[in-house]
Amino acid sequence: MAAERVEGEAGERMNTDAPARNGTERAPAATGAEAPGPGADAGPDQQVAAAVAAAEAAGPQQGETVRVDSWIWSVRLIKTRSAGAAACKGGHVRVNGERVKPAHSVRVGDEVRLVHEGRERIVVVKRLIRKRVGAPVAVQCYVDNSPPPPPREAVAPAGIRDRGAGRPTKRDRRDMERLRGFGGEPGTGGRTPRP
Repeated sequence: MAAERVEGEAGERMNTDAPARNGTERAPAATGAEAPGPGADAGPDQQVAAAVAAAEAAGPQQGETVRVDSWIWSVRLIKTRSAGAAACKGGHVRVNGERVKPAHSVRVGDEVRLVHEGRERIVVVKRLIRKRVGAPVAVQCYVDNSPPPPPREAVAPAGIRDRGAGRPTKRDRRDMERLRGFGGEPGTGGRTPRP
């Protein structure tokens, strides 16, 4: 009894007659000529829905969990998984109010607090995924309860010169030092006056 083998999308051979790991029957792999891909003639909403479906298919099965460092990387709260693990080890990640290790399991409904780059992110897990996805899909995997980011300064910081303005003169340097709080009183030539 020879089992039929078919190549999957990743180029690996898989047995289509053998049951899958979770006990369900595996369907034969589809060939590329049968149906167009998810982005063939679809609008942006349909593409996002297809990407969400693909992310859920690659995610854990019923009852399984995902590591917290992997999840915060997958939903793009942090740039790399190793940075997520380092944040957990440093005590910057809390799940339901408790500091957690990188291997802590996350479940749907958990509140994840992450302090990263001087900003606190508070999210509630809505979907579990293991693979990194695009930003439109990532925002559908959590509910963001974070405080708004601080506003950017409307004016340029003191001491920044326009590009191409050339080297500052002695007077310009004194003015910049005075704005930064390093220089003395104006008119003293940069020296601090004697008492």
